[in-house]
Formats: sequence, structure tokens, C-alpha cells
Amino acid sequence: MYTSAQILEKVNQALAALPYERKPEGLYAPVRYVLSLGGKRIRPVLMLMGYNLYHDDVERIMMPALGLETYHNYTLLHDDLMDRADVRRGQPTVHRKWDENTAILSGDSMLVLAYQRMAQCDPDLLPEVMHLFTETALEIGEGQQYDMEFETRNDVAETEYIEMIRLKTSVLLACALKIGAILAGAPKEDAEALYDFGEQIGLAFQLQDDYLDVYGDFKVFGKRIGGDILCNKKTYMLINAQLHANDQQRAGLERWLAATRYDEEEKIQAVTRLYNEIGIPQMARHKIAYYYQLAEQSLAKVALPEARKAPLWQYAQEMLNRQS
Repeated sequence: MYTSAQILEKVNQALAALPYERKPEGLYAPVRYVLSLGGKRIRPVLMLMGYNLYHDDVERIMMPALGLETYHNYTLLHDDLMDRADVRRGQPTVHRKWDENTAILSGDSMLVLAYQRMAQCDPDLLPEVMHLFTETALEIGEGQQYDMEFETRNDVAETEYIEMIRLKTSVLLACALKIGAILAGAPKEDAEALYDFGEQIGLAFQLQDDYLDVYGDFKVFGKRIGGDILCNKKTYMLINAQLHANDQQRAGLERWLAATRYDEEEKIQAVTRLYNEIGIPQMARHKIAYYYQLAEQSLAKVALPEARKAPLWQYAQEMLNRQS
């Protein structure tokens, strides 16, 4: 059995060793660049950990795991372009370092490379793997569309938001674990339980991200605290603040949401105070804990000794306690 840190090291080494021999260089240099920027590599780590529950030769499925990481970074590349973001992981985004057309074309090539890498698995298991991967990719696009539509709505319900983050974030973590289990030849019941586990961890992970955007430490979180507040992003925090505010608090929220000219720090502090008054941080922490409890129940259904499942649960705990 490997620890998550050992698997992460293997993933980073394998990514660094990927050859890019096709031409033109201008198409593939951004792909190499995006994959070199680092990150937590959560999705390939989960795929390899799902496989490692049953077998120790995790290198055997490294290429499909890298395919999943390639796909994830493709979505980030295009997200940055849609959001006009200047920085990703402390470095210029592709459309800033090169240009928008390069970002579109190199992103498209990353998607093709993701499928090419995912397909490098046991031919007998290929149809099942590719069906799940393709279904997941469609769901992620659906989640992104919902997220975009929420920007122009002021009536987004909590249930709608949870479904959006399930599609946009959680299903890829669930897919990672289930593909790892499929490639390991795990029983169908185990594979389904691991899918549920990944989905629930993914929901908690995104809710934690919402929470840290308001209550995190900038030095640890790695990006500006209060960014979601400044752009009126429909997060778990804002949706529930609007739902649970009294008339006075709701009026204060609406004033800040409607404001077009303001001091940024003043807005962040004012909205955070309203969140504190309404009890939003406690609600968020409770919801995060709820999904972790569900995840623990799902992992318990996997018919393996507890010692075998311990590294995966430890990794989930690290995700829960993260500050970045």
C-alpha cells in the first residue's frame, strides 16, 4: 500500500516525463506549461488510490490517471479564458502568456490527449472506462453551464447549487475512484460505493473552498480572501445568507450586491459581518461535516479490511482539514 504522498510523487514524476514530440511546438508548449504548474493532483491520486485498494502495481494504470489530470487541466485552461483570469497557481494563464486563440486550440488538443491517455488501459475494460469518462465529461460541461446561468439569477436555491457543484466538481473525483476500481477488477458493489464516496468528498471539498474564500488565511489559501464576495458569486455562503437573513440583513446584502462603485475591502468586511450575524460559517461547517459523514458510510460499504482502506480515508481527512 502507498500513502497519498507517495502516489502524488509518482504522479508528478510521470507528468514531468511525458513526451511532447508532435509539432508544431506552439500548439503543445501551452499543454506542457499547464501541466507543469503543479496543483494537488487530487484526481489522479484518487484513481491510483482506488486501484491500490486491490493491487500494488499502480504504475500499470498511470497513463489513464494522467489522462484524467490532463482533462481536469483542460477544463481549468478554458475556465480561465471564460473568466478572463490572469493568474493560475501564481503564474500567467495561457491566454495571457500566449493569446486567446492559442488557449482555445491548445485546450482542445488537451481534451484529445486526455482521451488518448485514458484509452491506454486494459482493452477488455476500455468500453466501461470510456463510457464513464465520457458521461462524466458531459456532466462537467452541464455543471459549468448551470454555474454560468446562476450568475444572472437571484433566486438560486441551495439544492440547485449543490447539484451544480456535484456536476462541476464532484463527479470527476467520483469518476477517478470508480475507474481505479474498474481497472483493478473490483466487485461492482465496491466500485459503486467508491463512486459515492468520491462524490460526497467532492461536495465537501467544494463547500470547503467556498468557506475558505471568506474565512481562509491568504498566506495559506493562495488567493485573495473575499474574491467570491467581490464578484457576487452564487456560493453556498451567499445563497444561504439570502435565504436566512432577516429583513434588515437582507437589505444590507442587497445594497452590496447592487453596488457598482465601492471600496473592495469595505465590501468584503461588510458582507463577512453579515455572514457572521446570520450564522453562515456554522451552517457551512455543518454541511461539510454532513458530506464527510456520508462519505465515511460509503467507504464502509467497500468490502475490504479497514487497514487496506485507511490510506484513502486519511487522504480524505487531509482534504477536510486543508486550508488551501
